[in-house]
Amino acid sequence: MIVDCATYRDGRRTEGPADLSDALDECRTAGNAFVWIGLYEPTEKEFDQVTEEFGLHPLAVEDALNAHQRPKLEVYDDSLFMVLKPVGYEPQSDTVSAGEVMVFLGDSFVVTVRHGEESPLAAVRHRLEAEPEMLRHGPTAVLYSITDAAVDHYLEVAGELGTDLEELEAEVFSPTSGGSRHTASRIYNFKRQILEFRRATGPLAQPLTRLAGDGLFGVRVPFVHEKAQPFFRDVNDHLTRVNESVEGLDRLVSDILSAHLAQMSVRQNDDMRKISAWAAMAAVPTMIAGIYGMNFDHMPELHWVWSYPALIAGMAALEVLLFRLFKSRGWL
Repeated sequence: MIVDCATYRDGRRTEGPADLSDALDECRTAGNAFVWIGLYEPTEKEFDQVTEEFGLHPLAVEDALNAHQRPKLEVYDDSLFMVLKPVGYEPQSDTVSAGEVMVFLGDSFVVTVRHGEESPLAAVRHRLEAEPEMLRHGPTAVLYSITDAAVDHYLEVAGELGTDLEELEAEVFSPTSGGSRHTASRIYNFKRQILEFRRATGPLAQPLTRLAGDGLFGVRVPFVHEKAQPFFRDVNDHLTRVNESVEGLDRLVSDILSAHLAQMSVRQNDDMRKISAWAAMAAVPTMIAGIYGMNFDHMPELHWVWSYPALIAGMAALEVLLFRLFKSRGWL
């Protein structure tokens, strides 16, 4: 459905266009105006009119309707098509969720298509409307503001992930809860969330590099104002920080998982040593009792009056000796 539709002249919002074709012609004639249409999970029928009026490429339209795209930048004859994946993070469940924003940029028009709840653009539109000086730069200002808002939110999510990872690390190395049976599954789930985050941030580096003019041979991207390159370069720098943070988080999670498994192995070895020590202590009296339990007529000390208390005392002395020996070696 169409969430918002407006014409902007000289950085100021005017009433929504009654006819898209006439509004687009007026904007192109004026030179200082453009049309911005925002859609949320449109159907093919709802998108047909926009496609026809703005001459959008069918491959880009197909991507915008089907969603589930990776971040990318495509240049067509009459428009520019960019895909971003805004993310959200729920710290209670340690879950990263991603939405999608598709941006069509052309001569005097911007079309934004949203999928998912993690891609609100109302705040971006309101902020731009409050800054007419920036909005005077036309569709390029819209593209910059959307990418800047998405990358800034990446930084916030990376910080939240880092905080929760520190808590998970403290839990792993805690002497009381580090060996919980659910710890390994929590670590693995956390690693999956970081992977989901990386799918949103990693592929975006190349499109931003092109927008910043740092791509192959420094060729300027069509439909983007050349003076906007330093601004996209700043966004790209922020994205680089995000990707470095994500890589660091991923390595740290792997190290925590390895440390947890090593701890579990050490604890199992400790348990086995304790079990073995107690089994050795139990084997001594069992052996003595087994020997004197044999039904032979001629056995030493069998008819001696003090045989029973002497054997009990001997077994007790051996048990005390073994206990002190295992205790001194840390087996008990």
